[in-house]
Amino acid sequence: MNGKEKSLLIDTGLGISNIYDEVRKLTDKPIAAVATHIHWDHIGGHKYFPEFYAHAEELDWLDGKFPLTIETVKEMVVDRCDLPDGFNVDDYVFFQGIPTKVLNDHDVIDIGGREIEVLHTPGHSPGHLCFWEKDRGYLFTGDLVYKDTLFAYYPSTDPEAYLASLEKVAALPVKRVFPAHHSLDIQPEILIRMANVFRQLKADGKLHHGSGTYHYGDWGVWL
Repeated sequence: MNGKEKSLLIDTGLGISNIYDEVRKLTDKPIAAVATHIHWDHIGGHKYFPEFYAHAEELDWLDGKFPLTIETVKEMVVDRCDLPDGFNVDDYVFFQGIPTKVLNDHDVIDIGGREIEVLHTPGHSPGHLCFWEKDRGYLFTGDLVYKDTLFAYYPSTDPEAYLASLEKVAALPVKRVFPAHHSLDIQPEILIRMANVFRQLKADGKLHHGSGTYHYGDWGVWL
């Protein structure tokens, strides 16, 4: 996202190649990186950005206390994407660092002529964030919302909090949804559909870890 004073990069991917070089082709302004959440596939490229922001709830994950082993993370890295030439998964490390700014719910990031509101939307992770640009109706949903199977089965996920977060974003006058994964062909009405389904799962006593995987056409949820 390019403002008049700086640019904001939401998530930096796996870190298996230099994302900074690609981002520099899109802006000549100072760049701040912000994480929707502290998972390896969203903060891998943070090492290229001295200025980065994260939520208070996940600072311990940036300090070596991530709940998965590095061996498990490496398996997921090689399993889910094509790897660039010269990349050796044995050398892969989980990014750690101290953010230049700690974010909380309803903070506003001003990049010059564009204001982005920080929304704390836990569920997929304790400190998961969405970013809301009210003036344009843009909602950047990270891993809270996308077209595919939502992950709410990890021990660090919280299905009940996931429901509250979906209700939070479904109440916004969203014009465009920008997820972190899969198709960008995603309409705002999916926010309401997802919230309704999670409410029904709760009513049916199924909104908890281990209840199963449920499919709803163009999306699903793994609990």
